[in-house]
Amino acid sequence: MSNSDTILDLAAQVGKALQQKGLILATAESCTGGGVAQAITEIAGSTAWFDCGFVTYSNASKTEMLDVSAALIAQMGSVSEEVAGAMASGALGSSNAHLAVSTTGIAGPTGAVPGKPVGTVCFGWANADTVHTERLVFSGDRRAVREQTVIHALQGLLRFIN
Repeated sequence: MSNSDTILDLAAQVGKALQQKGLILATAESCTGGGVAQAITEIAGSTAWFDCGFVTYSNASKTEMLDVSAALIAQMGSVSEEVAGAMASGALGSSNAHLAVSTTGIAGPTGAVPGKPVGTVCFGWANADTVHTERLVFSGDRRAVREQTVIHALQGLLRFIN
């Protein structure tokens, strides 16, 4: 199965799980540039379970659109579990969604900093009660890192919903 087939299959599973529980999703994306939202909206009927997506590529947009503290970004860096969690929480607060997923990372080929190599991605999944975060390092070129990030974000959503 190709990555694009995997992504569509996962998006359909996410939609089914959300619909079964009567939940609405929002996305907050940086390194994926809307890739998670794009996968979600490939699924017919996603209007029933997808509210909106935020593409907050700059630090300023993370602060302005998702209410992520500029001090948190300055202290932890935009690619951190703390910022990923704040992005997911901010997406909830700025939407009509019940849960949110966020991605922030270094897709490459440049942008690495000490302790955060190219391929470092942080994720957040949030609902009204819980925020779960993860940090992974993917290998491959920019496209491969972004595809792996979308796949992992959707897989994490399935775990978070169920």
